[in-house]
Amino acid sequence: MALQTYASPMERIWHYVYLTLCTLIFLFLIAPILVIIPLSFNAEPYFTFTREMLSFDAQGYSLRWYDNLMTFGMLAPDAPRDMAWFSDMWSNAKWVNAAKNSVLIGVLSTVLATVLGTLAALGLARPEMPFRRLIMATLISPMIVPLIITATGLFFFYSSACVPQGSWAHKLLGPFLSSSGCLANTYLGVIMAHATLGIPFVIITVTATLVGFDQSLNRAAASLGANPRVTFFRVTMPLILPGVISGALFAFVTSFDEVVAVLFIAGPDQQTIPRQMWNGIREQISPAILAVATLLVIFSVALLTTVELLRRRSERIRGLSPG
Repeated sequence: MALQTYASPMERIWHYVYLTLCTLIFLFLIAPILVIIPLSFNAEPYFTFTREMLSFDAQGYSLRWYDNLMTFGMLAPDAPRDMAWFSDMWSNAKWVNAAKNSVLIGVLSTVLATVLGTLAALGLARPEMPFRRLIMATLISPMIVPLIITATGLFFFYSSACVPQGSWAHKLLGPFLSSSGCLANTYLGVIMAHATLGIPFVIITVTATLVGFDQSLNRAAASLGANPRVTFFRVTMPLILPGVISGALFAFVTSFDEVVAVLFIAGPDQQTIPRQMWNGIREQISPAILAVATLLVIFSVALLTTVELLRRRSERIRGLSPG
């Protein structure tokens, strides 16, 4: 906020004090990230700045930990980097496999959370919906309840949610269940758990978008002969799409960064990046974790930038800001 030319001396003092406080708070929040990024380029296996790094000596910096992300767990990491080497990396490198699992689980859980969350938001936006506040509070409760409680409940539920052998449900869902026929330690269980955590973000963003939606557009489409399906996909969906995409991005980030539910529900085959980082801290402290953290920070900043651009586009579409 710019300072007015006619501001009094006290207003000018408060303006600069306010800017100083905001800057200090921002630096306090971002300081851990600012420390992690340069440490990920440390040539030594330490979590501290070496003498070479502090003196900006090129010998103190290296990309070895980023290279370690591709080679850790490979059968032949020192082989010539040809197609066989890349095939070995894609199949056996632990960090690469964790990244593949994170992307797969994140995308599928985001699709599920976006569909269910958008449908829930559309229903909650209708004034004739009974018990709207109670239903809304229930649906967004995963954001409020401590994650450890949610993860524990999901673990006991998925451990007991087993499909009897030989039943039609087992024949249909057999490939997605564990050997005992339960949801625990399966990709399906992790995807459903992450969708549960992502649905509240979709509901909140889509509901906020629907606040400025002109319902007379739907009535106009119906008066012109459009059925509810055509009205939704041709009128409603294009206008609320920025909110839907924003909610989907938040759901994806929630899934991509989630570790507590994965620790409770996932098995050895469902290792994600956060769980691999957890294992790395427990079993082998390596600066490769800092390299992963740096990549995740860059990825998160890119997603948040996309969300902000979509928010501004949504405001322009709804006429809330100058185009």
